[in-house]
Amino acid sequence: MPVEIEEVFAEMHRIGRLMHESGLVLSAHSGNISVRRGEKIYIKRRGSMLSSLKKEDVVEMSLDGASAGTFLASTEIKVHQEIYKNTSALAVVHAHSPYAIVESLTNEEITPIDEEGAYYLKKIPILTVKNAIGSEEVARQLPGLLKKYPAAIVKGHGLFATGINLESAYGLATVVESVCKLRYLARNAGVNIEQAELKEW
Repeated sequence: MPVEIEEVFAEMHRIGRLMHESGLVLSAHSGNISVRRGEKIYIKRRGSMLSSLKKEDVVEMSLDGASAGTFLASTEIKVHQEIYKNTSALAVVHAHSPYAIVESLTNEEITPIDEEGAYYLKKIPILTVKNAIGSEEVARQLPGLLKKYPAAIVKGHGLFATGINLESAYGLATVVESVCKLRYLARNAGVNIEQAELKEW
């Protein structure tokens, strides 16, 4: 295996395991990650488990159009391709994270109520698209949001976070989930979320 692919696999294996251990993905085969190297994308294979990726679970794709790996790659491959073609991202993390999904159901956008969350993310936009999994509409609309914001949530589906590498994208994904979890906990503790948002401080 070429050195580049070995390095990509090692990083995808590490971040995939961290996503599972940190609770960003709950079901065995959910979520996907990818990295860009020049005009190539390396993405998780469809149906593989982030918690225990193997070398054969990393699929090499071209940035433009289809390639031999299209039917092996994650169902979200088109979304990842469009994000790379339309933003400066070099890595993408997509997680069906529970608190982000719950918060997306009743909000049009999310504002942090904690200082750490606000330090990284002033706002988390929410994209509403029916039948979002592998959707052409998500591929068309999401990159526009990710040009302005490094992370976004697709309503009822999960978060997408970008970065200069997988570690930075993963770190941002954990911030999104933390922001959403704190909002959920605060609301259930009787806090008025609108008054608690940092823009009101």
